[in-house]
Amino acid sequence: MEFDFLSPVDNEIIQYVSSLSTQNMGSKVAFHTDKDFPDLDKIKIAIIGVPENRGDKKAYQESNLEYIRKEFYSLFPGNWQSSIADLGDILPGNSLEDTFFALKKVASRLLKKGILPIVIGGSQDLIYPLYRAYDDLEQMVNLVSIDSKFDFGKQDGSISSDSYMSKIIVDEPNNLFNYCNIGYQTYFNSQEEIDLIEKLYFDAYRLGEISSNISLAEPVLRDADLVNIDLTTIKTSDSGNFTNFTPNGFNGKEICSLARYAGISDKVTCFGIFNHDNSKKESVLIAQIIWYFIEGFNFRSNEYPFGSKELYSKYIVPLEEDELVFYKSNKTERWWIEIPFFSMSHNKLKKNTLLPCSHEEYLTACNQEIPERWWKAQRKNIL
Repeated sequence: MEFDFLSPVDNEIIQYVSSLSTQNMGSKVAFHTDKDFPDLDKIKIAIIGVPENRGDKKAYQESNLEYIRKEFYSLFPGNWQSSIADLGDILPGNSLEDTFFALKKVASRLLKKGILPIVIGGSQDLIYPLYRAYDDLEQMVNLVSIDSKFDFGKQDGSISSDSYMSKIIVDEPNNLFNYCNIGYQTYFNSQEEIDLIEKLYFDAYRLGEISSNISLAEPVLRDADLVNIDLTTIKTSDSGNFTNFTPNGFNGKEICSLARYAGISDKVTCFGIFNHDNSKKESVLIAQIIWYFIEGFNFRSNEYPFGSKELYSKYIVPLEEDELVFYKSNKTERWWIEIPFFSMSHNKLKKNTLLPCSHEEYLTACNQEIPERWWKAQRKNIL
C-alpha cells in the first residue's frame, strides 16, 4: 500500500503538541503515530515531510523538519472547517529515484481521494515526482513556481534542484500545459532561459513587478494545479536563512500573501515548500506560510466551474477579426476569459476553457488590445 512509505511523526513532536493548549493548531490535527493512522475519509489537507535533499548540490546536511512542525503546531488556527492530518515523513530511499517513486505514489493516492497534500522538502527537485503524480489523473497540469530562478539547468539527463524543469518539459508523457514563474530575478537567469520561456509561451513575472502589485499573481495562482515555493526567493532579512544569503527577494508579508492566493484558488490541488536551511529562525516564516495557505483553502468559494447563469455575468468584447468572451463571478467579482475550442485542429484542452484573468485585462481588451496571457494560452492549446 502507498502509505507504507510514510514513517510516523516523531514521538518528540507528539509529546510537544500534547504539552500545548487545546486551542493551538496541534490539537486540531490528526497525526500518524506508531499506533495510529488518520482516517483519510475525514481529511481535506495532508501534511507530508520529505527530508530528501540529495538533489541540492549545495546542501550540507540532511533536512530536519522538527523546528517547522513545532512552530506550526504552536500557532492558533483561524475559524477553519477543513480537517488536517500530518501523515509523517517519506524518508530518503537508497537512491534519489526511490524517494521520487514513493512521493509520486503517495501524492497520487491523495489526489485521487480529493485530499490536498502540503509537501515540506527537501530540495526543489521533489517537484518532479509531484508533477508525475498527476499522470494517473489524465489531465493537463499548470505548474507555478515562486522562485528567483527558472531552474532549467544543464540538460545532461540528471535531475537536481536547479534543473528539474528541463526534465518536466522533455519527459513523456508531457502533461504540462503551462509553467509560470513568479518572482524571477534577471541576473540569476541566462538570456537563453528567458528566451525559452517566451518560445514555449510560458509566463514569467519579475520580482519587481509582483512586489509593486501583488494582485498580479492572483489570476495566475487561480489557474494553477501545483504550486511550489523556493524559500531562497525570500530575502534573508525576512527568512532568517543566513546559509544562503539573499539580499533581494520577497518579504515575509508578500510571500504569505502569495501563499494565501494559492490556498484560495479552487483549482490548486498540491502545494510544496522547498530549499530551507534547517534553521530555527527560518522555520518561523515557513510555519506562517503554511498557515496562510490553509487560511486561503478555508475561504475557497468553489465558484468554478460555474453551475448556473445566475452565478456570473457574461461580457463579449468585439475585436476586428474576432471576439473575446469574459465572465465575472457575481459572488466574488473575479474574472475569467474564454479559450475557444477549435474542432478542426488538435487541442490540448478538449473543450472551451476559462482562463482566470483580472479586471484590468478586460479593460485592456475593451481598448482593442489582446491580453497576453490569453494569446499565449491559445497558442499552447493548438500547438
